[in-house]
Amino acid sequence: MEVTPQFQLNFHGVDIPVINLQADRVLPSNHDQSIVIEISSKVFYPNDEPNFFKIIQEITLSLENYFNLSVVAFGTFEFVGTIDEHIRKSFVNLNAPAIMFPYVRSFITTLTSNLGNTTGTLTIPPQFFKGEIQVVDTLEPK
Repeated sequence: MEVTPQFQLNFHGVDIPVINLQADRVLPSNHDQSIVIEISSKVFYPNDEPNFFKIIQEITLSLENYFNLSVVAFGTFEFVGTIDEHIRKSFVNLNAPAIMFPYVRSFITTLTSNLGNTTGTLTIPPQFFKGEIQVVDTLEPK
């Protein structure tokens, strides 16, 4: 029997340092426009902590003439042990954004549920992450 090593990815949580909301008017309950959702993910590798990386998710929800909500979230992750480069890329590009997204999604739902009719309660649909995400050299949002 062959035993393969298990690679470990530790998730240290999500920080949400940026929240911007601009509401032009209260959202009527009978609106028929679709809310535009934009999500971008990037990765930051701190020079002083080689086993750590941060996923930066920038999420914008907008409805023309009503509101624009943008949130920037940082998910902190740590590799434990030696990890093959292929598996490392998979963790960074697929697993890490998918692990942190439900936390950000929940935050947005909770925030908007407390805004009354300004936005109504917004629940972002589940997302599937694929492809390589951009590496950035700073934690500064766009």
